[in-house]
Amino acid sequence: MSEPFTVEITGDVIRLGQFLKLADLAESGAEARTLVAEGEVSVNGEVDTRRGRQLVRGDVVAVSTPQGEHSAVVG
Repeated sequence: MSEPFTVEITGDVIRLGQFLKLADLAESGAEARTLVAEGEVSVNGEVDTRRGRQLVRGDVVAVSTPQGEHSAVVG
């Protein structure tokens, strides 16, 4: 598992699918949709299958891949 890195957002909230792309945890919206739908994404330690979930600063998003888990913090 890699250490989480902080990704700054401009507003107060961001949707999970958008954040996955912004943090380079997904290469495209289609990949973000697939990762979320397949239960490969967790927010604050809990799997979340809602691509439109609202994230706020301090939330930790992790993606499980065959290469390991990668995570980012909403900043």
